[in-house]
Amino acid sequence: MKAERLPSHPLPPAPSIPAKEHAFDIHGVRIRDDYAWLKAENWKEVLKDPDTLGSSIRECLERENAYTAEAFSGTESFQERLVAEMRGRIKEDDSSVPEPDGPFSYFTRYREGGQHPLICRMPREGGAETTMLDGDKQAEGHAFFDLGGADHSPNHRLMAWGADVKGSEYFTICVRDLESGDDLEDEVPQTSGGVVWLGDSSGFYYVELDENHRPVRVKRHIVGTGTEQDAVIYEESDPGFFVKLGVTQSTAFVLIEASDHETSEIRLLDRADPSATPRLVEPRTPRLQYDVEHHGDDLIILTNADGAEDFKLMTAPAANPGRANWRDLVPYRPGVMILFVMALARHLVRLEREDAKPRIVVREIATGREETIAFPEDTYSLGVDPGYEFDTDVIRFRYSSLKTPSEVTDYDLRTGGRTLRKRQEVPSGHNPDDYVTHRLFATAPDGEQVPVSIVHRREVALDGSAPLLLYGYGSYGVSIPAGFRTNILSLVDRGFVYAIAHIRGGTEKGWRWYLDGKREKKTNTFTDFIAAGEALIEAGYTSRGSIVAHGGSAGGMLMGAVANMAPDLFAGIIAEVPFVDVLNTMLDSDLPLTPPEWPEWGNPGADEAAFRTILSYSPYDNVKPQSYPAILALGGLTDPRVTYWEPAKWVARLRSTMTGGGPVLLKLNMEAGHGGAAGRFDRLEEVALAYAFAIKCIQSRDTP
Repeated sequence: MKAERLPSHPLPPAPSIPAKEHAFDIHGVRIRDDYAWLKAENWKEVLKDPDTLGSSIRECLERENAYTAEAFSGTESFQERLVAEMRGRIKEDDSSVPEPDGPFSYFTRYREGGQHPLICRMPREGGAETTMLDGDKQAEGHAFFDLGGADHSPNHRLMAWGADVKGSEYFTICVRDLESGDDLEDEVPQTSGGVVWLGDSSGFYYVELDENHRPVRVKRHIVGTGTEQDAVIYEESDPGFFVKLGVTQSTAFVLIEASDHETSEIRLLDRADPSATPRLVEPRTPRLQYDVEHHGDDLIILTNADGAEDFKLMTAPAANPGRANWRDLVPYRPGVMILFVMALARHLVRLEREDAKPRIVVREIATGREETIAFPEDTYSLGVDPGYEFDTDVIRFRYSSLKTPSEVTDYDLRTGGRTLRKRQEVPSGHNPDDYVTHRLFATAPDGEQVPVSIVHRREVALDGSAPLLLYGYGSYGVSIPAGFRTNILSLVDRGFVYAIAHIRGGTEKGWRWYLDGKREKKTNTFTDFIAAGEALIEAGYTSRGSIVAHGGSAGGMLMGAVANMAPDLFAGIIAEVPFVDVLNTMLDSDLPLTPPEWPEWGNPGADEAAFRTILSYSPYDNVKPQSYPAILALGGLTDPRVTYWEPAKWVARLRSTMTGGGPVLLKLNMEAGHGGAAGRFDRLEEVALAYAFAIKCIQSRDTP
């Protein structure tokens, strides 16, 4: 596919975001923050109702949106073609492979042209399907609609479902009678979105968000009663710990987990007892992490105890599960990270990763015999779908690579037989043989080898002439899978190379890879990304000034940092919901995520060393009088994770400080939050804008 030349025209002067003098002193250092006024005093109210945003801030943001629209003037038809192209790769009436549970099989599907999923079921042995919830119908009349959980009751008669209609991640849970198709009067507001049903289907547990948008309270709701009667089952007192719910695969226990980024603590609820009280597994110990599964009389514990940095499996009696009774089951093996474990009636299934490659290991419980499921490609993505059932000899896994569409396979645990249940369809056509995938290792400044996953068309010449989109994240231990992405083909088919830098701060090479990219070692994340860019240049995939960098959220912080550190490496920067005002955010303990984030970044208010570390790299605080590449910052007004004022303040400071380069553009979605547009096709419009920006950046490079 030949790359079109997009129209270019001189831009008028950027809107002026006025500076209003503001400064404060901390640890003997004076911090200037002249754009602090962009943070609305009523920000908590704005999350719930964006119409309450003050007029001066709203007008400023709307001027930015108008300026960005002007910058893309003349590309509208091209963006429409991109959307049509990306939409053409989506099977519009797609459906998931049905998951059996008792008398039914449950699945989701989409209708042709539909934005939101339909939650469906059919008789297990086949027959007519029933639509339990129509996401498109529920979204009618809402500018934003995000379906949270949709969980059927154990007796298959009810379904609890949650929706967020503001983008602020406040989900209201409703209860639907699956026989009549009508919602009951039950309505539970201000939740995290999902539930775990009581074993007798009389009610469910849910997590309530507090006034600071933190998930801190587990409650039990009995169907048919008012929420004022909901019993508090557990309440977290430490603002640095978030609470979430789970359930063992055996369905015997509900799990209440309180955790931050380093430490976890789990309580068990007997699911068969509607009046159960929580029972602690092991009290929280700093930097001790554990997760729990259940089999027979034992718990299966995935943990980093005893120095098992990459985790190991242990067992403990369910009746007395404290750490004194933990015993090794699968010992710790340095460099082999266990990511997930699932206990079935006769098998243990674990997902592990070694040297950035995932594999599934199946263990027969009675004999200890193990079988491994792996794949030969250089780079690929692999995951396990847990399903609903415990007494089964079939597991389901998903496999894809940067060039291979997703495949869903059922694996028979007794025979090792595989049954392909679904291969992702690309209606407009896709031939994997037209593409090449590769794994490159970049040498970081300290000698570490940074994996980089790459895909490009087979005919691309590796002579440095190709443009390249380089993606990175590198925080919270999140691993970025090298899986199939249909959208990126719109750039790859226009001659781009696409690369993922698996930088420190993730866990691609084990837990140490994460530890070496956080707190006082955070700058390794940034220098790894820069090293990846340099290695791609050296290997002939691209050239200096021909890379467009892309990252979002904490990956947006990465974008801000590398823009400050190596601006000449990049033709452009795409920063989605960028966490760029790190210092001010980590000093504000009222913000939803701040206390739980201190283990990740450090607490700059209480710890001077953490303050100086953060101050040394916080993108907003390190903007310099230098030339910057073109930058597109994208945000959402009701985002509770990376608040709208972070990208706004960053853009303002960039424009007032930089000596050349640009342009610096800001696009705020005034009707969405952290994830952007919720509809599957609406989201494509945001992707098309980002890709049009990438192409314009490369064209500017090529313009004499």
